[in-house]
Amino acid sequence: MTTTQTVSGITLRRNAGAGVPLVLLHGIGSNAESWSPLMAALPPGLEVIAWDAPGYGASAPVAPEAPTPSDYAAALLRVLDALGHARIRLMGHSLGSLLAGRFAALHPGRVERLALLSPALGYGVTAGPLPPGVQARIDDLAALGPQDFAARRASRLVHDPEKRPKVLEGVRRSMAAVNPAGYAQAVRALGAGDLLADAPGLAMPTLVATGIEDVVTPPDNARRLHAALPNPIRLAELPAAGHAMPQEFPRELAALLAETLLA
Repeated sequence: MTTTQTVSGITLRRNAGAGVPLVLLHGIGSNAESWSPLMAALPPGLEVIAWDAPGYGASAPVAPEAPTPSDYAAALLRVLDALGHARIRLMGHSLGSLLAGRFAALHPGRVERLALLSPALGYGVTAGPLPPGVQARIDDLAALGPQDFAARRASRLVHDPEKRPKVLEGVRRSMAAVNPAGYAQAVRALGAGDLLADAPGLAMPTLVATGIEDVVTPPDNARRLHAALPNPIRLAELPAAGHAMPQEFPRELAALLAETLLA
């Protein structure tokens, strides 16, 4: 696995040039490294690209202070053009699902297949203040700082965290690395986004997956999204999985992808 500098940010990249790649978009309190367990479990000959979203890691932020998912889709388009990929298989997790859905809606010809994991649906607030629960994310990070913020929130993402200390530590470490300014932009994009509105226009085969024990983006999110898609592959509900499904069950998720997204 290598780190690749692009015009739009930093990606983790494996097997460069090996056919149609799988591109991975992380969630709001995470980064490219959160995909490492899954990347290790995927078929060895597959090219896999995981980005640090704008404002995360060393990636430059998007320009608007209050961006929409379309701004992140534009950044992803620049990444793919810089890497020379005209067609991809695209997968997002949590906020990454919202961004992946927006990219696929705007650029359907670039997406061969789509997977939306633990989907954050967005709030559709394009003007005025954010909903209180959404604004609280920004306020809590500003008040606590990344380390304490992660210490308080990480366990909510993992089902039975006491039994999965390594997974919990990986989630905490990624969350503690967020850039407050980049996180605030991502929260505003979450507030502005509306994945259910984009869903009817996603004509490519699309997998939806959720953890049955997810308390952050509950399984009903995935069920509603699946019902709105014109060309769903499957709705997969993983037992004993929480929100951090790619880190909790990377081998099981890799097997699911081999049957669906990568078939």
